[in-house]
Amino acid sequence: MQINVKIGFLILFSRNGNAMSADNPLLPHRNAIDEIDAAILRLLNERAGHARAIGGLKGTGAVYRPEREAAVLRRIQDLNAGPLPDEAVARLFREIMSECLAVERPLTITYLGPAGTFTQQAAVKHFGHAARTQACATIDESFRLVEARQADYVVAPVENSTEGSVGRALDLLAVTPLQACGEVVLRIHHHLLRKNSGSMKGITKVYAHAQALAQCHEWLGRNLPEAVRISVSSNAEAARLAAESGDESAAAIAGQTAAELYRLAKVAHSIEDEPNNTTRFLVLGHQTPAPTGRDKTSLVVSAPNKAGAVGALLKPFTEAGISMTKFESRPSRSGLWEYLFFIDIEGHKDETEVQAALAALEKRASFVKVIGAYPTAVL
Repeated sequence: MQINVKIGFLILFSRNGNAMSADNPLLPHRNAIDEIDAAILRLLNERAGHARAIGGLKGTGAVYRPEREAAVLRRIQDLNAGPLPDEAVARLFREIMSECLAVERPLTITYLGPAGTFTQQAAVKHFGHAARTQACATIDESFRLVEARQADYVVAPVENSTEGSVGRALDLLAVTPLQACGEVVLRIHHHLLRKNSGSMKGITKVYAHAQALAQCHEWLGRNLPEAVRISVSSNAEAARLAAESGDESAAAIAGQTAAELYRLAKVAHSIEDEPNNTTRFLVLGHQTPAPTGRDKTSLVVSAPNKAGAVGALLKPFTEAGISMTKFESRPSRSGLWEYLFFIDIEGHKDETEVQAALAALEKRASFVKVIGAYPTAVL
């Protein structure tokens, strides 16, 4: 009798312990998921086959088309009826496109290292995990490798919502031959990390980049008022120091990528003072995307040294009804008390209205450089 009971028990339960009886309400859903998974796999490989065929037709041309990717992601979000949120759908399809691009040719993306920085996270967000990210010791090196065609694209931070612009990146934008062909907007979450322990007890020093220390100033003052704050070259370097220094009293402020890379425990989550802390990055390469209908154009200009010159720079855009999303001055390296103005406008440089405004601007400015025209970030 016991044997029969055991046999019946085994028949009614699957290997993972779930009931397999005919009246189990989970079975229809699991069977449907299995069928859907098989269909997804077949379609993904079919898509990869088309990507490979497109790569063959392109020959030596660029395999990555920013305007095409932006159009695909926006179309998918428009089609999305849920329950998956639009951001999740975009993330999934970006990874699909990343893997399909790798079938044609894997991309190499440079960024200011070391590994585990928010800039690397932005590169992965934009290009997916199939792209190869290459850490560089300086932001200048990350640009030079792409300029020399030893890498395909560089991702560089240009401004943070709380700490302002990244000066060295702006300096390079003014002189690089590279063209901005995309942008990434990344929500920044800072975590307090520590080796072996998830407790704040005994922390006497905190490593972080100067901007991260500033962005977490109030939280540190409330929770670790006695801890020494030590500025280092990057948050990833802070995480490395906390992981490898052998000092059990050391902690670091860094993001999720660095926490995983250096196997640090999270002592506190999202300790940034500003809940909407966001960094904007530009993607630069050797191509100019075609207009998509939802684009930005980035410029750097200088004005002649005379009264009303700055107002004259803006007039072509206001007269054309072109919205300006950024206007920032930075000292020029060419002369004392001379300034460059970094401007972002809505629209693509090849659109008729924007072309006319740029032509008028060139007559008023002493220097005009189009940094690039590119699709606005898909969030």
